[in-house]
Amino acid sequence: METPVQAFERELLTLLPRLRRFARSLARDAADADDLCQVALERALKAKDQWQAGTRLDAWMYRITRNCWIDEVRARTRRAQTFAPEEAGHGVGVAGDAEIRAEMHDVDRAMGALPDEQREVIALVLVEGLAYKEAAEILDIPMGTLTSRLTRGRQALVRRLEAA
Repeated sequence: METPVQAFERELLTLLPRLRRFARSLARDAADADDLCQVALERALKAKDQWQAGTRLDAWMYRITRNCWIDEVRARTRRAQTFAPEEAGHGVGVAGDAEIRAEMHDVDRAMGALPDEQREVIALVLVEGLAYKEAAEILDIPMGTLTSRLTRGRQALVRRLEAA
């Protein structure tokens, strides 16, 4: 005599070709359809106590398969929104990145070697883009002092960068 669990599993096996066909119509890809079928069968076997004997097992399985497919489509949509497209990574790791970082390190080191008053003027005028008058007001120095510090600072910076 066959137990209810054995009857359920036997009926499930007879449905397998129809489930695979339905999964293929949903997924439109054989490999995805096989995966979908497997997920649906796993879900059905875990929830076999929820199926009521005497009801249509095929309708129950189609509903499970369809729900699994909806879950998969939603997951794919989330993954597509989470990860950047492949084209976005084409410039990553390009040789120029290392060169730019090395040059920036050289500039940073050269700036650090300047006297404080020259570094302040260069930072405000050349880096931050302030007008001479604004920089002079911020530093509370005359315009002539600012321009002479800027000139000396530029020259020292060029010398240090050429030496690097």
